[in-house]
Amino acid sequence: MKTVKTVVNKNFQKGNISPLLFGSFAEHMGRVIYTGIYEPDNKLADEDGFRKDVLSAVKESGISVVRYPGGNFVSTYCWEDGVGPREKRPVRLDPAWRSIETNQFGTDEFMKWVKKAGVEPMLAVNLGTRGIEEAIRYLEYCNIPSGSTCSNMRIENGIKDSYDVKYWCLGNEMDGKWQVGHKTAYEYGRLAAETSKAMKAIDPGVKTILCGSSLSSMPTFPDWEIEALDLTYDFVDYISLHQYYGGQDKGTEAFLSQADNLADFIDTVASVIKVTKAKKRSKHDIQISLDEWGVWTRPSENTVEESEAHRWQIAPAISEMIYSFQDALLFSGMLMMMIKKSDIVKLACQSLIANISSMIMTEKDGGLWYQTIYEPFKYMASHSRGTVLEEVTDDHSGMLQAVTLYNSDDGCVYCYAINRSINEKIELNLDLQGFEAEKIVEHVQLHHKDVEATNEKDHDNVRLEKVDESAIIGGNVVINLESLSWNGICIKVTEK
Repeated sequence: MKTVKTVVNKNFQKGNISPLLFGSFAEHMGRVIYTGIYEPDNKLADEDGFRKDVLSAVKESGISVVRYPGGNFVSTYCWEDGVGPREKRPVRLDPAWRSIETNQFGTDEFMKWVKKAGVEPMLAVNLGTRGIEEAIRYLEYCNIPSGSTCSNMRIENGIKDSYDVKYWCLGNEMDGKWQVGHKTAYEYGRLAAETSKAMKAIDPGVKTILCGSSLSSMPTFPDWEIEALDLTYDFVDYISLHQYYGGQDKGTEAFLSQADNLADFIDTVASVIKVTKAKKRSKHDIQISLDEWGVWTRPSENTVEESEAHRWQIAPAISEMIYSFQDALLFSGMLMMMIKKSDIVKLACQSLIANISSMIMTEKDGGLWYQTIYEPFKYMASHSRGTVLEEVTDDHSGMLQAVTLYNSDDGCVYCYAINRSINEKIELNLDLQGFEAEKIVEHVQLHHKDVEATNEKDHDNVRLEKVDESAIIGGNVVINLESLSWNGICIKVTEK
């Protein structure tokens, strides 16, 4: 067993944790919406057609904010198609996913759904095939109480009160050549700046989110950030990053180490923000929204991803990935890295909320089950409040990934730790300076002997379990970390 010493001090804090780190993403893609969160014919549906089992799963998971309606889908979307009487809504071709969009679920349904789910809405405007005029009309429909054409349209559609949506994405992945309406950084930056200015003229309270790079491996990264931020810096509030990782064939340890690449991605963009602020002599602060992130893995047996047969169908079962135990470790490591960088990362949306790269899998006309990634997300979303503590460690192997935080409300220090080693246990000796450790409240662990184990057939196969692998010895907290495991440790403390 390898011993690692880590020191934290209550006075050395990295930043406050935003509850909006624990978001998700609902796009009109495959079965995310239809038979995912919305299925009127399901016996579990409520009076609005929303699946009650999914609503319960969302509430239990601790999801705090949900981004909508895209994603690639938004770059040809007409928001007007998804409001008003359903019988009058047009049926459209969606070129992003080559599907049929019925528009039976749109903004009005989404806003009703987020209210029932108890989450913050985050909307995206179409800057692919549309632009400033449609963006401000969409904002007017959602946020202006009454007295204008679009706000009166909402009232005529039966919604008296404005939605007061605060967070608005200025398009989606505009750096990507796959995007309908793809632009250069200059073309996009000019449009985004003017769109944001116009939106804030309509509603000064909104927060706008600039498209950053779609992946850290994009050939235009970080030039895209440098140019786009230069054009928009004083007019936007966040810059978005998107990141997915695959590469399960690299070997488990190399696969899990990709969370470190996410740290580098965040740090690079944070540096561009700082340089741009200094260059402009600005007093304005921009933060990071990692509003699309996840692990890209193998598809389910039921997916039609490789088939031409799914084209121009309604809600085809595309990209329905099944997460393994090792996928859950990388997923957890990515979320831990966002928590660790919470001084600059203030928004994040796990992709997606149902059926596609998702924590929640639904069966058409049936129930649901949870993937291997659900419980670690739920644990961290439920407990991650307060401040992240600086860490000094003598581990230089890269096998230990950890983050420690202090929640003064419940008087507990939480340590999340992943042992990435495939064969060596780690004894983590945690020195909590400025605290007196009173007791170990709990130690939960995600571990399985098979890295390829999933919950697809046996829905309880990979689960968090309570273990007795932590103790207070000589004032320090000593934590035994099983090889290839995610761990959540709650320590009751008093401040010295």
